[in-house]
Amino acid sequence: MGRWAPDTRERLRAAALELFAERGFAATTVPEIVERAGLTKRTFFRHFTDKREVFFGDDEIPDLARRMLAAAPRDADAFAVVLDGLRDLGARRFEPRRTEIRQARRIIDAEPALRERDLRKQSDLRRAVRDGFLDRGEDALTAEVLAGVSVELFQTALQGWLSDDADQPFSVHLDRSAERMRSVLHG
Repeated sequence: MGRWAPDTRERLRAAALELFAERGFAATTVPEIVERAGLTKRTFFRHFTDKREVFFGDDEIPDLARRMLAAAPRDADAFAVVLDGLRDLGARRFEPRRTEIRQARRIIDAEPALRERDLRKQSDLRRAVRDGFLDRGEDALTAEVLAGVSVELFQTALQGWLSDDADQPFSVHLDRSAERMRSVLHG
């Protein structure tokens, strides 16, 4: 397979994840990743700025959130918009990659620098959701609350989904988390 193959990014990602799982994130170098993938260092840096970006470089979720909020009917219930968007995200982006996401999450959880980057990505999502609700006409406080609730709901459902030995769909964990959130907030 040539270095210009359309799956180059995924080959690099797969090689990196294998090496991170075998050796640990800190002990794995970019030269080792490209050797495993059968590519060059230059090719790696064409796709990623550094090895952390293997996990976070193509995080499209904030952009998806912005588009989803812009496309939702203006009169739709805000929380329903969030749930519908997260259900769609889970079905299209997560379900097909559960094994890979589980492996990546274990590596992220074990490495402080990756956990910090993950928190920054969560902050990016929160900002995107807040801005999306502001654009929909929500007041600043409501938009901020919806953003915080959305990110926490997403993270709670994701954690449950990844730790589920029965491999129930993401939507089951999302609905369970949303129901628990409602019951806690309503006392």
